[in-house]
Amino acid sequence: MPTSFYICSYSKILIMTKNFVQELQWRGMVHDVMPGAEEHLMEEMRAAYVGIDPTADSLHIGHLVGVMMLKHFQLAGHKPYALVGGATGMIGDPSGKSAERNLLDEKTLRHNEDALKEQLSRFLDFESGEANAAVLVNNYDWMKNFSFLEFIRDVGKHITVNYMMAKDSVKKRLSSDAKEGMSFTEFTYQLVQGYDFLYLYQNHNCSLQMGGSDQWGNITTGTELIRRIGGGKGYALTCPLITKADGTKFGKTEGGNIWLDAERTSPYKFYQYWLNTSDEDAEKYIKIFTFLSQKEIEDLVAEHKEAPHMRALQKRLAEEVTVMVHSKEDLDNAIKASNILFGKSTSEDLKQLNEKTFLDVFDGVPQATIAKDELEPGLDMIGALAAKTSFLGSNGEARRELKQNSISVNKEKVKDDYLITASDLINDKFVLLQRGKKNYFVLVVE
Repeated sequence: MPTSFYICSYSKILIMTKNFVQELQWRGMVHDVMPGAEEHLMEEMRAAYVGIDPTADSLHIGHLVGVMMLKHFQLAGHKPYALVGGATGMIGDPSGKSAERNLLDEKTLRHNEDALKEQLSRFLDFESGEANAAVLVNNYDWMKNFSFLEFIRDVGKHITVNYMMAKDSVKKRLSSDAKEGMSFTEFTYQLVQGYDFLYLYQNHNCSLQMGGSDQWGNITTGTELIRRIGGGKGYALTCPLITKADGTKFGKTEGGNIWLDAERTSPYKFYQYWLNTSDEDAEKYIKIFTFLSQKEIEDLVAEHKEAPHMRALQKRLAEEVTVMVHSKEDLDNAIKASNILFGKSTSEDLKQLNEKTFLDVFDGVPQATIAKDELEPGLDMIGALAAKTSFLGSNGEARRELKQNSISVNKEKVKDDYLITASDLINDKFVLLQRGKKNYFVLVVE
Protein backbone atom coordinates (compact mmCIF):
# COMPACT_ATOMS: atom_id res chain seq x y z
CA MET A 1 0.00 0.00 0.00
CA PRO A 2 1.28 3.50 -0.79
CA THR A 3 2.34 5.44 2.30
CA SER A 4 1.63 8.99 3.42
CA PHE A 5 3.93 11.78 2.35
CA TYR A 6 4.05 15.55 2.36
CA ILE A 7 4.41 18.08 -0.43
CA CYS A 8 5.41 21.68 0.15
CA SER A 9 3.77 24.08 -2.28
CA TYR A 10 4.94 27.62 -1.57
CA SER A 11 3.74 28.43 1.96
CA LYS A 12 0.97 25.82 1.95
CA ILE A 13 1.61 22.23 2.97
CA LEU A 14 -0.54 19.67 1.19
CA ILE A 15 -0.86 16.24 2.78
CA MET A 16 -1.38 13.42 0.29
CA THR A 17 -2.50 10.30 2.14
CA LYS A 18 -2.93 7.90 -0.76
CA ASN A 19 -1.71 7.21 -4.24
CA PHE A 20 -5.08 7.19 -6.01
CA VAL A 21 -3.96 5.25 -9.09
CA GLN A 22 -2.24 2.56 -7.03
CA GLU A 23 -5.34 2.27 -4.83
CA LEU A 24 -7.51 1.59 -7.88
CA GLN A 25 -4.96 -0.76 -9.43
CA TRP A 26 -4.85 -3.25 -6.55
CA ARG A 27 -8.63 -3.19 -6.50
CA GLY A 28 -8.75 -4.17 -10.19
CA MET A 29 -10.36 -0.87 -11.14
CA VAL A 30 -7.92 0.36 -13.82
CA HIS A 31 -8.28 -0.64 -17.46
CA ASP A 32 -6.37 2.21 -19.11
CA VAL A 33 -4.63 5.26 -17.68
CA MET A 34 -2.99 7.99 -19.69
CA PRO A 35 0.79 8.29 -19.18
CA GLY A 36 1.69 10.89 -16.60
CA ALA A 37 -1.68 10.77 -14.80
CA GLU A 38 -0.32 9.12 -11.64
CA GLU A 39 2.48 11.68 -11.28
CA HIS A 40 0.05 14.53 -12.05
CA LEU A 41 -2.22 13.43 -9.20
CA MET A 42 0.63 13.15 -6.70
CA GLU A 43 1.74 16.76 -7.18
CA GLU A 44 -1.20 18.49 -5.50
CA MET A 45 -4.97 18.32 -5.06
CA ARG A 46 -6.57 17.80 -8.48
CA ALA A 47 -10.14 17.76 -9.78
CA ALA A 48 -11.68 14.91 -11.78
CA TYR A 49 -15.13 14.03 -13.03
CA VAL A 50 -17.30 11.11 -13.96
CA GLY A 51 -20.33 11.49 -16.21
CA ILE A 52 -23.62 9.98 -15.08
CA ASP A 53 -26.54 9.12 -17.33
CA PRO A 54 -29.66 11.02 -16.13
CA THR A 55 -32.24 8.93 -17.99
CA ALA A 56 -33.76 7.68 -14.69
CA ASP A 57 -34.35 9.25 -11.28
CA SER A 58 -32.19 6.61 -9.60
CA LEU A 59 -28.74 5.17 -10.01
CA HIS A 60 -28.41 1.41 -10.45
CA ILE A 61 -25.47 -0.75 -9.44
CA GLY A 62 -23.97 -0.37 -12.91
CA HIS A 63 -23.27 3.26 -11.87
CA LEU A 64 -21.59 2.22 -8.64
CA VAL A 65 -18.14 1.70 -10.15
CA GLY A 66 -17.94 5.32 -11.28
CA VAL A 67 -19.28 6.50 -7.92
CA MET A 68 -16.68 4.39 -6.09
CA MET A 69 -13.94 5.90 -8.25
CA LEU A 70 -15.11 9.39 -7.26
CA LYS A 71 -15.21 8.38 -3.58
CA HIS A 72 -11.69 6.95 -3.68
CA PHE A 73 -10.60 10.14 -5.44
CA GLN A 74 -12.06 12.24 -2.62
CA LEU A 75 -10.57 9.98 0.07
CA ALA A 76 -7.18 10.50 -1.59
CA GLY A 77 -7.53 14.24 -0.98
CA HIS A 78 -8.75 15.26 -4.44
CA LYS A 79 -11.91 17.08 -5.56
CA PRO A 80 -14.57 14.98 -7.34
CA TYR A 81 -17.11 16.33 -9.81
CA ALA A 82 -20.22 14.31 -10.66
CA LEU A 83 -21.47 15.43 -14.05
CA VAL A 84 -25.12 14.76 -14.77
CA GLY A 85 -25.33 14.50 -18.54
CA GLY A 86 -28.44 16.60 -19.12
CA ALA A 87 -27.33 17.71 -22.58
CA THR A 88 -25.77 14.39 -23.57
CA GLY A 89 -28.86 12.65 -22.18
CA MET A 90 -30.81 14.51 -24.82
CA ILE A 91 -28.57 12.99 -27.51
CA GLY A 92 -27.68 9.45 -26.48
CA ASP A 93 -24.22 7.90 -26.19
CA PRO A 94 -23.46 5.35 -28.95
CA SER A 95 -20.80 3.58 -26.86
CA GLY A 96 -21.66 -0.07 -26.34
CA LYS A 97 -25.18 0.34 -27.70
CA SER A 98 -26.84 -0.85 -30.87
CA ALA A 99 -29.64 1.70 -31.00
CA GLU A 100 -30.42 5.22 -29.90
CA ARG A 101 -31.92 5.86 -26.49
CA ASN A 102 -35.10 7.75 -25.75
CA LEU A 103 -34.52 11.49 -25.50
CA LEU A 104 -35.70 13.39 -22.41
CA ASP A 105 -37.30 16.79 -21.87
CA GLU A 106 -35.81 19.39 -19.52
CA LYS A 107 -38.41 18.96 -16.75
CA THR A 108 -37.68 15.24 -16.52
CA LEU A 109 -33.94 15.85 -16.59
CA ARG A 110 -34.13 18.35 -13.72
CA HIS A 111 -36.20 15.95 -11.62
CA ASN A 112 -33.69 13.18 -12.28
CA GLU A 113 -30.77 15.49 -11.45
CA ASP A 114 -32.21 16.30 -8.00
CA ALA A 115 -32.87 12.63 -7.26
CA LEU A 116 -29.37 11.60 -8.36
CA LYS A 117 -27.69 14.23 -6.17
CA GLU A 118 -29.59 12.95 -3.14
CA GLN A 119 -28.32 9.43 -3.83
CA LEU A 120 -24.77 10.58 -4.55
CA SER A 121 -24.67 12.44 -1.23
CA ARG A 122 -24.68 9.05 0.52
CA PHE A 123 -21.22 8.45 -0.95
CA LEU A 124 -19.66 11.85 -1.59
CA ASP A 125 -19.16 14.80 0.73
CA PHE A 126 -20.91 17.75 -0.93
CA GLU A 127 -21.59 19.88 2.14
CA SER A 128 -18.52 20.04 4.39
CA GLY A 129 -17.03 23.20 2.89
CA GLU A 130 -13.64 21.49 2.62
CA ALA A 131 -11.46 22.35 -0.37
CA ASN A 132 -12.10 18.90 -1.84
CA ALA A 133 -15.88 18.84 -1.27
CA ALA A 134 -17.70 17.22 -4.18
CA VAL A 135 -19.59 19.27 -6.77
CA LEU A 136 -22.56 18.24 -8.93
CA VAL A 137 -22.76 19.85 -12.37
CA ASN A 138 -25.12 19.41 -15.31
CA ASN A 139 -23.76 19.90 -18.82
CA TYR A 140 -27.17 21.16 -19.93
CA ASP A 141 -26.38 24.37 -18.03
CA TRP A 142 -23.51 25.30 -20.35
CA MET A 143 -24.86 23.68 -23.51
CA LYS A 144 -28.43 25.02 -23.55
CA ASN A 145 -27.47 28.45 -24.91
CA PHE A 146 -24.70 27.19 -27.18
CA SER A 147 -26.04 27.58 -30.72
CA PHE A 148 -25.35 24.99 -33.38
CA LEU A 149 -23.40 27.50 -35.48
CA GLU A 150 -21.26 28.53 -32.51
CA PHE A 151 -20.57 24.91 -31.62
CA ILE A 152 -19.40 23.82 -35.08
CA ARG A 153 -17.34 27.01 -35.39
CA ASP A 154 -15.71 26.99 -31.95
CA VAL A 155 -15.46 23.24 -31.30
CA GLY A 156 -16.21 21.18 -34.39
CA LYS A 157 -13.49 22.71 -36.56
CA HIS A 158 -10.79 21.46 -34.19
CA ILE A 159 -11.61 17.73 -34.62
CA THR A 160 -11.52 16.02 -38.02
CA VAL A 161 -14.11 13.55 -39.22
CA ASN A 162 -11.25 11.07 -39.73
CA TYR A 163 -10.41 11.35 -36.01
CA MET A 164 -14.04 10.80 -35.01
CA MET A 165 -14.50 7.86 -37.39
CA ALA A 166 -11.48 6.10 -35.89
CA LYS A 167 -13.19 5.71 -32.50
CA ASP A 168 -14.27 2.14 -31.71
CA SER A 169 -17.73 3.28 -30.58
CA VAL A 170 -18.34 4.78 -34.02
CA LYS A 171 -16.71 2.00 -36.06
CA LYS A 172 -18.84 -0.67 -34.39
CA ARG A 173 -22.05 1.17 -35.18
CA LEU A 174 -21.04 1.74 -38.80
CA SER A 175 -19.68 -1.76 -39.46
CA SER A 176 -21.39 -4.14 -41.85
CA ASP A 177 -22.44 -6.27 -38.85
CA ALA A 178 -24.40 -3.45 -37.24
CA LYS A 179 -28.18 -3.82 -37.48
CA GLU A 180 -28.72 -0.06 -37.47
CA GLY A 181 -26.60 2.86 -38.55
CA MET A 182 -25.85 5.96 -36.55
CA SER A 183 -27.66 9.26 -36.73
CA PHE A 184 -25.77 12.53 -37.01
CA THR A 185 -27.04 13.34 -33.52
CA GLU A 186 -25.26 10.35 -32.01
CA PHE A 187 -22.20 10.87 -34.19
CA THR A 188 -21.70 14.28 -32.54
CA TYR A 189 -21.85 12.79 -29.04
CA GLN A 190 -18.10 12.53 -28.63
CA LEU A 191 -17.74 16.22 -29.49
CA VAL A 192 -20.29 17.21 -26.87
CA GLN A 193 -18.67 15.00 -24.22
CA GLY A 194 -15.25 16.24 -25.28
CA TYR A 195 -16.45 19.82 -24.84
CA ASP A 196 -17.64 18.97 -21.32
CA PHE A 197 -14.07 18.06 -20.41
CA LEU A 198 -12.77 21.27 -21.98
CA TYR A 199 -15.40 23.36 -20.15
CA LEU A 200 -14.61 21.76 -16.78
CA TYR A 201 -10.89 22.16 -17.43
CA GLN A 202 -11.27 25.85 -18.23
CA ASN A 203 -13.86 26.71 -15.56
CA HIS A 204 -13.14 24.28 -12.72
CA ASN A 205 -9.48 23.34 -13.28
CA CYS A 206 -10.63 19.75 -13.86
CA SER A 207 -7.75 17.81 -15.41
CA LEU A 208 -8.93 14.18 -15.27
CA GLN A 209 -11.97 12.37 -16.65
CA MET A 210 -12.81 8.86 -15.50
CA GLY A 211 -15.28 6.31 -16.82
CA GLY A 212 -15.80 2.80 -18.11
CA SER A 213 -13.41 1.35 -20.67
CA ASP A 214 -16.01 1.92 -23.41
CA GLN A 215 -15.63 5.67 -22.77
CA TRP A 216 -11.92 5.87 -23.64
CA GLY A 217 -12.58 7.26 -27.13
CA ASN A 218 -14.93 9.97 -25.87
CA ILE A 219 -12.57 10.91 -23.02
CA THR A 220 -9.54 11.22 -25.28
CA THR A 221 -11.54 13.47 -27.61
CA GLY A 222 -11.82 15.73 -24.57
CA THR A 223 -8.08 15.63 -23.91
CA GLU A 224 -7.53 16.52 -27.56
CA LEU A 225 -9.83 19.56 -27.27
CA ILE A 226 -8.00 20.63 -24.10
CA ARG A 227 -4.72 20.43 -26.02
CA ARG A 228 -5.93 22.18 -29.18
CA ILE A 229 -8.27 24.81 -27.71
CA GLY A 230 -7.24 25.11 -24.07
CA GLY A 231 -3.52 24.78 -24.66
CA GLY A 232 -3.30 22.46 -21.67
CA LYS A 233 -3.04 18.82 -20.66
CA GLY A 234 -5.95 16.60 -19.72
CA TYR A 235 -5.76 13.01 -18.50
CA ALA A 236 -7.92 9.90 -18.88
CA LEU A 237 -8.46 6.90 -16.62
CA THR A 238 -10.91 4.10 -17.31
CA CYS A 239 -12.02 1.05 -15.35
CA PRO A 240 -12.88 -2.37 -16.80
CA LEU A 241 -16.50 -3.02 -17.64
CA ILE A 242 -17.89 -5.18 -14.83
CA THR A 243 -18.80 -8.69 -15.91
CA LYS A 244 -20.02 -11.88 -14.25
CA ALA A 245 -18.12 -15.14 -14.37
CA ASP A 246 -21.10 -17.00 -15.84
CA GLY A 247 -21.38 -14.59 -18.77
CA THR A 248 -24.68 -13.02 -17.69
CA LYS A 249 -24.92 -9.25 -17.38
CA PHE A 250 -23.79 -7.62 -14.16
CA GLY A 251 -26.48 -5.67 -12.32
CA LYS A 252 -29.38 -7.35 -14.09
CA THR A 253 -31.91 -9.92 -12.97
CA GLU A 254 -34.98 -11.35 -14.63
CA GLY A 255 -36.84 -8.41 -13.07
CA GLY A 256 -34.49 -5.82 -14.60
CA ASN A 257 -31.89 -3.47 -13.10
CA ILE A 258 -30.80 -3.58 -9.47
CA TRP A 259 -31.51 0.01 -8.42
CA LEU A 260 -30.18 2.02 -5.47
CA ASP A 261 -33.68 3.40 -4.85
CA ALA A 262 -35.41 1.26 -2.21
CA GLU A 263 -38.76 1.79 -3.94
CA ARG A 264 -37.45 0.29 -7.18
CA THR A 265 -35.36 -2.49 -5.62
CA SER A 266 -36.08 -3.33 -1.99
CA PRO A 267 -33.10 -3.59 0.40
CA TYR A 268 -33.97 -7.29 0.73
CA LYS A 269 -33.62 -7.93 -3.01
CA PHE A 270 -30.55 -5.70 -3.11
CA TYR A 271 -28.94 -7.73 -0.32
CA GLN A 272 -29.89 -11.02 -1.96
CA TYR A 273 -28.29 -9.97 -5.27
CA TRP A 274 -24.87 -9.60 -3.64
CA LEU A 275 -25.34 -12.60 -1.37
CA ASN A 276 -25.97 -14.83 -4.39
CA THR A 277 -22.78 -13.91 -6.29
CA SER A 278 -20.41 -16.70 -7.24
CA ASP A 279 -17.13 -17.25 -5.36
CA GLU A 280 -15.13 -15.89 -8.30
CA ASP A 281 -17.28 -12.78 -8.64
CA ALA A 282 -17.40 -12.14 -4.88
CA GLU A 283 -13.60 -12.08 -4.70
CA LYS A 284 -13.54 -9.49 -7.49
CA TYR A 285 -16.52 -7.41 -6.35
CA ILE A 286 -15.44 -7.04 -2.72
CA LYS A 287 -12.40 -5.08 -3.92
CA ILE A 288 -14.45 -2.85 -6.19
CA PHE A 289 -17.63 -2.23 -4.22
CA THR A 290 -16.36 -1.91 -0.64
CA PHE A 291 -13.79 0.23 1.16
CA LEU A 292 -12.26 -2.70 3.04
CA SER A 293 -8.47 -2.58 3.15
CA GLN A 294 -6.20 -4.88 1.18
CA LYS A 295 -5.30 -6.79 4.36
CA GLU A 296 -8.96 -7.21 5.37
CA ILE A 297 -9.85 -8.54 1.93
CA GLU A 298 -6.86 -10.91 1.82
CA ASP A 299 -7.88 -12.32 5.22
CA LEU A 300 -11.49 -12.72 4.07
CA VAL A 301 -10.43 -14.52 0.88
CA ALA A 302 -8.26 -16.89 2.91
CA GLU A 303 -11.11 -17.55 5.36
CA HIS A 304 -13.50 -18.19 2.49
CA LYS A 305 -11.16 -20.67 0.80
CA GLU A 306 -10.87 -22.67 4.01
CA ALA A 307 -14.67 -23.03 4.29
CA PRO A 308 -16.37 -22.01 1.02
CA HIS A 309 -19.73 -23.37 2.18
CA MET A 310 -19.86 -20.65 4.85
CA ARG A 311 -19.83 -18.01 2.06
CA ALA A 312 -17.87 -15.52 4.17
CA LEU A 313 -17.00 -13.40 1.11
CA GLN A 314 -20.57 -13.15 -0.13
CA LYS A 315 -21.95 -12.34 3.32
CA ARG A 316 -19.43 -9.58 3.98
CA LEU A 317 -19.85 -8.16 0.47
CA ALA A 318 -23.66 -8.09 0.81
CA GLU A 319 -23.43 -6.51 4.26
CA GLU A 320 -20.96 -3.78 3.27
CA VAL A 321 -22.77 -2.73 0.10
CA THR A 322 -26.25 -2.82 1.64
CA VAL A 323 -25.20 -0.60 4.56
CA MET A 324 -23.36 1.76 2.19
CA VAL A 325 -26.33 2.16 -0.19
CA HIS A 326 -29.18 1.86 2.34
CA SER A 327 -28.53 1.64 6.11
CA LYS A 328 -27.60 -0.71 8.95
CA GLU A 329 -31.31 -0.96 9.82
CA ASP A 330 -32.13 -1.98 6.24
CA LEU A 331 -29.37 -4.60 6.37
CA ASP A 332 -30.73 -6.02 9.64
CA ASN A 333 -34.22 -6.19 8.14
CA ALA A 334 -32.90 -7.86 4.99
CA ILE A 335 -31.12 -10.50 7.08
CA LYS A 336 -34.29 -11.08 9.12
CA ALA A 337 -36.27 -11.41 5.89
CA SER A 338 -33.71 -13.92 4.56
CA ASN A 339 -33.98 -15.95 7.76
CA ILE A 340 -37.74 -16.25 7.28
CA LEU A 341 -37.09 -18.53 4.33
CA PHE A 342 -33.77 -20.04 5.31
CA GLY A 343 -33.61 -19.96 9.10
CA LYS A 344 -35.58 -19.76 12.32
CA SER A 345 -38.08 -16.93 12.57
CA THR A 346 -41.32 -16.08 14.33
CA SER A 347 -44.70 -14.59 13.61
CA GLU A 348 -43.42 -11.29 15.00
CA ASP A 349 -40.53 -11.29 12.50
CA LEU A 350 -43.03 -11.73 9.69
CA LYS A 351 -45.24 -8.91 10.88
CA GLN A 352 -42.29 -6.51 10.90
CA LEU A 353 -41.87 -6.85 7.13
CA ASN A 354 -43.33 -4.09 4.99
CA GLU A 355 -45.55 -5.15 2.09
CA LYS A 356 -42.88 -4.78 -0.60
CA THR A 357 -40.36 -6.86 1.31
CA PHE A 358 -42.96 -9.50 2.16
CA LEU A 359 -43.86 -9.83 -1.53
CA ASP A 360 -40.17 -9.94 -2.49
CA VAL A 361 -39.43 -12.70 0.03
CA PHE A 362 -42.37 -14.78 -1.18
CA ASP A 363 -42.08 -13.92 -4.85
CA GLY A 364 -43.35 -16.85 -6.90
CA VAL A 365 -45.10 -18.54 -3.95
CA PRO A 366 -48.66 -19.68 -4.89
CA GLN A 367 -51.47 -17.40 -3.74
CA ALA A 368 -55.21 -17.38 -3.29
CA THR A 369 -57.49 -14.43 -2.51
CA ILE A 370 -60.41 -14.41 -0.08
CA ALA A 371 -62.74 -11.66 1.12
CA LYS A 372 -61.86 -9.98 4.42
CA ASP A 373 -65.34 -10.58 5.85
CA GLU A 374 -64.64 -14.33 5.77
CA LEU A 375 -62.22 -13.77 8.65
CA GLU A 376 -64.83 -12.15 10.91
CA PRO A 377 -66.19 -15.46 12.26
CA GLY A 378 -62.72 -17.03 11.81
CA LEU A 379 -61.56 -19.14 8.85
CA ASP A 380 -61.16 -22.81 9.79
CA MET A 381 -57.95 -24.59 8.77
CA ILE A 382 -59.64 -27.04 6.39
CA GLY A 383 -61.03 -24.10 4.45
CA ALA A 384 -57.70 -22.25 4.56
CA LEU A 385 -55.71 -25.26 3.36
CA ALA A 386 -58.03 -26.85 0.84
CA ALA A 387 -61.64 -25.80 0.32
CA LYS A 388 -60.97 -22.04 -0.05
CA THR A 389 -57.42 -22.08 -1.44
CA SER A 390 -56.45 -25.44 -2.96
CA PHE A 391 -53.07 -25.17 -1.22
CA LEU A 392 -53.52 -28.86 -0.43
CA GLY A 393 -55.29 -31.29 -2.75
CA SER A 394 -58.27 -32.23 -0.57
CA ASN A 395 -59.94 -31.79 2.80
CA GLY A 396 -58.67 -35.25 3.74
CA GLU A 397 -55.05 -34.31 3.00
CA ALA A 398 -55.51 -31.15 5.05
CA ARG A 399 -56.75 -33.16 8.05
CA ARG A 400 -53.81 -35.60 7.79
CA GLU A 401 -51.22 -32.83 7.66
CA LEU A 402 -52.82 -31.07 10.63
CA LYS A 403 -52.78 -34.31 12.65
CA GLN A 404 -49.08 -34.76 11.80
CA ASN A 405 -48.37 -31.27 13.17
CA SER A 406 -46.83 -30.12 9.87
CA ILE A 407 -48.98 -27.02 9.28
CA SER A 408 -47.98 -23.49 10.32
CA VAL A 409 -49.74 -20.14 10.13
CA ASN A 410 -47.32 -17.24 10.03
CA LYS A 411 -44.45 -19.59 11.09
CA GLU A 412 -46.34 -20.86 14.15
CA LYS A 413 -47.55 -24.50 14.35
CA VAL A 414 -51.36 -24.87 14.54
CA LYS A 415 -53.86 -27.64 15.29
CA ASP A 416 -57.04 -28.52 13.39
CA ASP A 417 -59.16 -26.34 15.67
CA TYR A 418 -57.25 -23.13 14.88
CA LEU A 419 -59.22 -20.24 13.36
CA ILE A 420 -57.55 -17.58 11.18
CA THR A 421 -58.79 -14.09 12.10
CA ALA A 422 -57.90 -10.49 11.31
CA SER A 423 -55.29 -10.59 14.10
CA ASP A 424 -53.24 -12.96 11.93
CA LEU A 425 -52.95 -10.50 9.05
CA ILE A 426 -49.49 -9.31 7.99
CA ASN A 427 -49.64 -5.72 6.71
CA ASP A 428 -53.41 -5.99 7.16
CA LYS A 429 -53.45 -8.11 3.99
CA PHE A 430 -51.54 -11.41 4.06
CA VAL A 431 -51.49 -14.71 5.91
CA LEU A 432 -48.58 -17.11 5.37
CA LEU A 433 -49.49 -20.80 5.31
CA GLN A 434 -46.79 -23.44 5.45
CA ARG A 435 -46.55 -27.21 5.21
CA GLY A 436 -43.30 -28.66 6.49
CA LYS A 437 -40.17 -26.58 6.05
CA LYS A 438 -40.29 -25.48 2.43
CA ASN A 439 -43.87 -25.48 1.11
CA TYR A 440 -45.38 -21.99 1.39
CA PHE A 441 -48.70 -20.48 0.37
CA VAL A 442 -49.83 -16.85 0.65
CA LEU A 443 -53.42 -16.06 1.53
CA VAL A 444 -54.29 -12.59 0.21
CA VAL A 445 -57.17 -11.00 2.10
CA GLU A 446 -59.01 -8.15 0.39
